[in-house]
Amino acid sequence: MRHKIFVDGQEGTTGLRIHEYLARRDDLEVLRIDSDRRKDATERARLLNAADVAFLCLPDAAAREAAALVTNPRTCLIDASTAHRTAPGWVFGMPELAPGQRAALRAAKRISNPGCHASAFILLLRPLVDAGLVPASWPVSATSITGYSGGGNKMIQEYQAGAAAMSAALAAGRGNPVLGAPRPYGLKLAHKHLTEMMAHAGLTTKPIFLPVVSNFYKGLAVTVPLPLAALGTTAAAVQAAYEKRYGGERFIRVMPLSDPATLEGGYFDVQACNDTNRADIFVFANEGQAIAIARLDNLGKGASGAAVQAMNVHLGVDEALGL
Repeated sequence: MRHKIFVDGQEGTTGLRIHEYLARRDDLEVLRIDSDRRKDATERARLLNAADVAFLCLPDAAAREAAALVTNPRTCLIDASTAHRTAPGWVFGMPELAPGQRAALRAAKRISNPGCHASAFILLLRPLVDAGLVPASWPVSATSITGYSGGGNKMIQEYQAGAAAMSAALAAGRGNPVLGAPRPYGLKLAHKHLTEMMAHAGLTTKPIFLPVVSNFYKGLAVTVPLPLAALGTTAAAVQAAYEKRYGGERFIRVMPLSDPATLEGGYFDVQACNDTNRADIFVFANEGQAIAIARLDNLGKGASGAAVQAMNVHLGVDEALGL
């Protein structure tokens, strides 16, 4: 019997990418809503309750409304919005989070998909907090650089005007010259991912988090500085914590300490995980300091790929199926 899958919000960036993953599968029956009925609550409710797994690729308020439409106890919801990432009764959709997480996802009927920045941050911090190398109360800071696809359709349209079109517009006194350079944002220090970053990394102090969007389509890297001397630890211990937590994981790759290939080139490639569901973990260090970096595809392991991975775990099929 094929599992029935429905994507509520199939026209958005995440929903479209989930459909791409699902199209590779012959073990699933994908339910679709007619485009002219996408806002019809009765039809959406029918499809949500007919599905074994339903993805919510919607704004937060709409995701809450969709969840309230589900009355079938068999339907598993996987919510890609921020609405339920720390909500009681919802399991965080990161199988690699901690021992026992896969069992929780297998049993869950409500799964919250991690955010892209949060995914990389949590993959970096949770093993270090669990190992006692970073205290839960430590004032962590992090910087994330991401491609513009993370900003949704409006931002994608702004950037995809293209360099030639932008140059012509600027020459004519139009256009936005700031789109050509990296742009830090979240300057009110209240980014929407902070709550899940704290909760699922095991922190009790809100991190200082600076996201930066730049003029490339996709790819993301979060960097966390680690003052080793102040923390009373070593780069080798940090590296060992990652290798212990992620050893054997199919979608997490721990790179060699102070990765020689990266150092030889002199620059870090933010886009090297694009078009995969993989996250790479790096530690670069000298005697008293280190930086930990996690990179991933913000549309893959940072969004749609993670959602499909969580679905696979829940359904009890090969975790990498379709990925």
